[in-house]
Amino acid sequence: MSERVSGAGPAEPAVPEEGLDPADWEAMRALGHRMVDDLVAYHRGVGERPAWRPVPGEARGEVAGSIGAEGAGAEAAYDAFLRSVQPYPYGNIHPRAWGWVNGTGTTLGALAEMLAAGMNPNCWGGDHAASYVEAEVLRWARSVVGFPERASGLLVSGGSVANLVALAAARESVGGDVSGRGLRAQPAQLVAYASEQVHNSVDKAVGLMGIGWENLRKIPTDAEFRMDLGALADAVAADRAAGLRPFCVVGTAGTVNTGAIDPLDALADFCQREGLWLHVDGAFGAMAALSPALRGRVRGIERADSVAFDLHKWLYVPIEAGCVLVRHEEWHRRPFSPGASYLSTFDRGPASGPHVYSTLGPQLTREFRALKVWMSLRAEGTDRYARLIEQNAGQARYLADLVDAHPRLELLAPVPLNVVCFRYRAPGLDAGSLNALNRELLLRLQVSGEAVPSSTVLGDTFVLRVALTNHRTRRADLRRLVEATARLGEALERAAAPHRG
Repeated sequence: MSERVSGAGPAEPAVPEEGLDPADWEAMRALGHRMVDDLVAYHRGVGERPAWRPVPGEARGEVAGSIGAEGAGAEAAYDAFLRSVQPYPYGNIHPRAWGWVNGTGTTLGALAEMLAAGMNPNCWGGDHAASYVEAEVLRWARSVVGFPERASGLLVSGGSVANLVALAAARESVGGDVSGRGLRAQPAQLVAYASEQVHNSVDKAVGLMGIGWENLRKIPTDAEFRMDLGALADAVAADRAAGLRPFCVVGTAGTVNTGAIDPLDALADFCQREGLWLHVDGAFGAMAALSPALRGRVRGIERADSVAFDLHKWLYVPIEAGCVLVRHEEWHRRPFSPGASYLSTFDRGPASGPHVYSTLGPQLTREFRALKVWMSLRAEGTDRYARLIEQNAGQARYLADLVDAHPRLELLAPVPLNVVCFRYRAPGLDAGSLNALNRELLLRLQVSGEAVPSSTVLGDTFVLRVALTNHRTRRADLRRLVEATARLGEALERAAAPHRG
């Protein structure tokens, strides 16, 4: 490099320039190897630890106020993580974690996340490998649910954003350039429909899009918690008679409460007759289509205009990884593609290539979430995932049979897929006392670290709820749950005995 001539250009900085690369690359390599070894050991021994435990004061204290002007160094930061963060997880990687609908992740998926972060691409689109990896994952996703190859798609953070993107496309399909001119340009109020069991991310989506929660009609369900088609037809007819504009029906493939699957084929027929967009929220249930044994339960999903589902649930990859598929690309793209000169694409260079994902969703800057999905599928093969999904469904039926066989436990909903709703039953207690007993039973199960089911309310009944999207669960874990539930329930029943009558 030539020496700078005095006065020939800007002065050199008085303080040396710096960056964030390691000062000692060998030390960083050794720390990285230690992290990988610790991660593998952490996953390998996960079942030996409690399913959950609260974060103690000393751990919260070490985290609070720990970011200072001067750095402690990479090793000190990692040691603090080992002391005060890693030992107190949410718990969803544990084999007895069944709360809400949380996936478990995998060791390979975690390592793939590291590789993706090491590349650190912005996956807005462009001509780089990450764009083509996402395209391959989307091709596979279309094939699973039976969508045509020409259908559009996008990987997103999860089902909530997937539902938002799909409903934005549905709103665009009504015409009148809603994205450009706004809802006021519509001649009538738009109305959407979903069952009363629909996920609340759909409520959020219609609120964010300006349609309004009050214009999402919650349709009653039948005895198996599936949308009542007669009630849907009546609601659509009544809204049209009132001068409103029905535009979309949201069917659910696997409700959070019970795993119920709306009659998707019949919904598709209805929407076709009525000129309505059919969106399917298949957050976890859509992946049943991967299994030849379970695919028939979601028949009709292939006829939807859009589908949302999570790969971090029943495909077990690490959070976050959701997917949205839209049959009509023009309606998918329009809400997310206002022009900007600084986002121009070209016929060559990094801003070229066939994929522009930033015009298919709200994010411009996007992480390389496709890598963990692609590597997992490439490593294990789709047949193995189908078997694991079938295994979880079989485990759900097994748990339901254990509940049915126990004199103090009661099954409270059908088990069409992988969710089991039950409670402890204590003769002589009124409904309110029985709800209180089961609420306390749930908390004792969780706080003890024995297992992490969650809860819901069916009608006026508080129930324990197990959602099996866990590749680490074994039937012995479910037997252990039943034994612990009965033991804790009996103790609570004895405590309640003096207050009966």
